[in-house]
Amino acid sequence: MSQHGFDLPPTATRDVMDRRKELADRACDALTKAGLPAFQGNSQDAPGANVLVESLADGGVLVEWSTQEGLATAAANLLEIGVDPTNLPHAIRHYETVQNCMRDAVLQILASAGFDVEKADAHTYGSAVHVKGGLPLILVESRRC
Repeated sequence: MSQHGFDLPPTATRDVMDRRKELADRACDALTKAGLPAFQGNSQDAPGANVLVESLADGGVLVEWSTQEGLATAAANLLEIGVDPTNLPHAIRHYETVQNCMRDAVLQILASAGFDVEKADAHTYGSAVHVKGGLPLILVESRRC
C-alpha cells in the first residue's frame, strides 16, 4: 500500500526489465531492418514504430504506431467537438484505418522475424502490438535503436 492509502500496481523486477529492454532492442532492430522507421522511447514527434518497455509487472514490450502529427490532430480535433459514432467523419476513419493497417503490418513483420507477438489489450493499450518473446540473442545481429 502506498503512503496515500491506495494500492499501486506492482512493478517488474530489475532482471525482468533488463530482459524486456533486450527484447525491445531486438524488436526495434527487426523493424528497422524491414525498412520501417522505428525508435525507442516516448517520442510523439516522430512518426513510425515506437517500441516501449512497460514497467508494470504484467506489462511487457509494446509497439505503437505513430502517424505524422497532422493526421492524428485532425482526428482528435473532430473528436473533441463531438461526432456521431454511427457516421464518423473521413479524417477519423482514415486515422483508424492507418492505425489498424500499421498494427497488422508490425504484427506480421515481427512474427516473420521470429518474435512471439499478439495484439495488445485494446482497452489498456489501444492499437499496440505486444511483443512477448523473440529469437535467442545469438541469432540476431543487433543494432541499438
